[in-house]
Amino acid sequence: MSNVKEKPSILETEWLYHSRFFHLEKMDLKFSNGQERSYERINPGFDRAVMVVPMLDAETVLLVREYGAGVSDYYLSLPKGAMDVGEDAITAANRELKEEVGYGSRQLTVLKQLALSPSYMGNRINIVLAEQLYEEKLVGDEPEPLELVPYPLKELGQLILNADFYEAYAVAALYMVRDRLGLGQ
Repeated sequence: MSNVKEKPSILETEWLYHSRFFHLEKMDLKFSNGQERSYERINPGFDRAVMVVPMLDAETVLLVREYGAGVSDYYLSLPKGAMDVGEDAITAANRELKEEVGYGSRQLTVLKQLALSPSYMGNRINIVLAEQLYEEKLVGDEPEPLELVPYPLKELGQLILNADFYEAYAVAALYMVRDRLGLGQ
């Protein structure tokens, strides 16, 4: 299915901007056909984040409602966060789950790593399924408590129509989990 091509040669890279959350890099490339192009990319190589799909029971996912500065509004999604230094995806997912949802998980499974815009963003997130939940709360870095919203995964089609559920990672994660658990229609 995959046609393996020779990667372009990197002629030069230059950091253009750094902030607490974003890093912008300019890359000059030469392709195998001789064409040269300059690209700018955000957060190259950043793949140290998790998004957790917490299953309260065999059919109910726990969503969270939180404020998103990027959209200047509250939105419905899944618990997520950056992996701390030394953490793997499983450890980070369980920590984020305890901080944001107040549950831990006895069974965590990394499903897939996703990217939003590979053409210009290096950000990737590890999607982790959390099952066999138990109550445990850790103090996190959220400015306010997140609202927990239990939702039947069988009704994913209705959730997609909800005006405040639109984070692409969360949409993809829930479809993967719904199909994995055999809850599709």
